[in-house]
Amino acid sequence: MIDSQIESHPIGLIVDDDLKRNRLTVFFRLLLAIPLAIWLGIWGIVTYIAVLIAWIVALFAGRVPDGLHNFIARYLRALTHLSSYVLLLADPWPPFGGLPGTYPVDLRVDAAAPQSRLTVFFRVLLAIPAVLLCYVFRLVNQIVAFLGWFYCLFTGHMHQGMRDISAWMLRYELQTYGYLFLLTGRYPSLSGAPTA
Repeated sequence: MIDSQIESHPIGLIVDDDLKRNRLTVFFRLLLAIPLAIWLGIWGIVTYIAVLIAWIVALFAGRVPDGLHNFIARYLRALTHLSSYVLLLADPWPPFGGLPGTYPVDLRVDAAAPQSRLTVFFRVLLAIPAVLLCYVFRLVNQIVAFLGWFYCLFTGHMHQGMRDISAWMLRYELQTYGYLFLLTGRYPSLSGAPTA
């Protein structure tokens, strides 16, 4: 059963994966991710402009408009799909669109809600501790993915414990990005199950 506090967080990670991995695609995983990484790099430039516009609008309106919210959420979902693929949390090649329900590891983002103008104004400063922890989590996640790469090559499966801890760290990272990108006014949470 999922803790009610985690359930109520506006950003969550949904993991619906069978742990089976294709050894050939695991071997070439980083090369196969290049086209989507290039696409997300281009999309990211537009997204950062959208976040800046959302920040200005939220300062005056107290919330991010639905269109901007959905655009930023879609980018973050596509980033989730790519990260999941590279970190071996899922096996299929990720889609380019960032649509919900199209990948075994998906991002749940609640609808836009009112946010405090004061915390919106200082969002970058408030996010610094979470961003620093994300940096550490990303390093650990890369080590887990490196070890998981060998595990997958030999067994054809991803170890569930490795997948779950990696998903837990990725969820925190995505909650931090969601907070920083103004998708939510709620600070990232370390509590809860790895895949909640």
